[in-house]
Amino acid sequence: MSIPVQPGTAPLRLGTRGSALALTQSGLIARRLEELLGRPVELVRIRTEGDVKTGSLASLGGTGVFVTALREALLDGRCDVAVHSLKDLPTTQPPELTVVTPEREDPRDVLCARDRLTLDTLPRGARVGTGSPRRAAQLQAARPDIEIVDIRGNVDTRIARALGPDADLDAVVLAHAGLIRLGRTDVVTEVLAPSVVAPAPGQGALAVEARTADLGPDAADGGVLADAFAALDHRPTRLAVVAERAVLARLEAGCAAPVGAHARVEDDALLLGAVVSRVDGTEQLMHRASTELGADLPVADLDAVATELGERVAAALLADGAARLAPLGGAGASAVSPDVPAHEAPRVDAAPLHTPTGTDDPEGA
Repeated sequence: MSIPVQPGTAPLRLGTRGSALALTQSGLIARRLEELLGRPVELVRIRTEGDVKTGSLASLGGTGVFVTALREALLDGRCDVAVHSLKDLPTTQPPELTVVTPEREDPRDVLCARDRLTLDTLPRGARVGTGSPRRAAQLQAARPDIEIVDIRGNVDTRIARALGPDADLDAVVLAHAGLIRLGRTDVVTEVLAPSVVAPAPGQGALAVEARTADLGPDAADGGVLADAFAALDHRPTRLAVVAERAVLARLEAGCAAPVGAHARVEDDALLLGAVVSRVDGTEQLMHRASTELGADLPVADLDAVATELGERVAAALLADGAARLAPLGGAGASAVSPDVPAHEAPRVDAAPLHTPTGTDDPEGA
């Protein structure tokens, strides 16, 4: 249901990163919120640590570098709502903030190659660009004879590395979702099956975040924003990403760990597959499982079912030796020491040091 925008109504301020992809994604959410709220939505550009610094994501620390500044803007009142790529969010959600997940775009990765080449038809020694350890490891597992080149930059910059007049690569790997949202699917030469390159947990999904107090029963707007958030939340997407991110949380896998996960709802079941790779792609562990979704279960119980599935798959991977292959966190690594003074403890809106995220290549979407 859409509500006509009322003239003279104060705009809702939506915080976003300033890249073309982030602005496109935030624009989609802004238009939907305008329909649901009947008030204008203005974009507020927030510069994040990941936008300012250069170098590989792993060298930046990964966790929260594209999120913390947006959350600070929410908490200090510079914006009312923020939009993230879901895979950028740490797996631990601060209680002061609440997230909903609109319907997901295609979570798969794609190859963008010269001469319409595919992964199978790339020549021996082909140079393939990606900024993601996860993609790199799985590509090497599938094609150990190609060379992986670490790249950064926005989507257009990456595409030009393979398809531009001064191309120095044979192909780049990007997320299908970002290219769909940007209207750039013309550059796709192959959509990579999750069985070949499993996507990052949460890939293709967006997270819309607001202050929890603004969504509660005592909210100043009488529950209008809460109703809009409820309408935005897409249950199959939420269950899939909850399961995928539970794998990350149980493994304590950060941006440098080659971990992929893909879940989907089919009929009344939630299906999940996950992979952990050695960084050089010479060895991989995979595990798949599913669980039934009771039609009469309340929302909180369904989330718990999805979480249990993710934890079960992660436990199976650990039992098979995943920690031997990839840089995974140790038990209790994210705990805060009781001896740390209060003023030195992590901010509530900042990700704990070892809290996992699915971020492995932000502008690769």
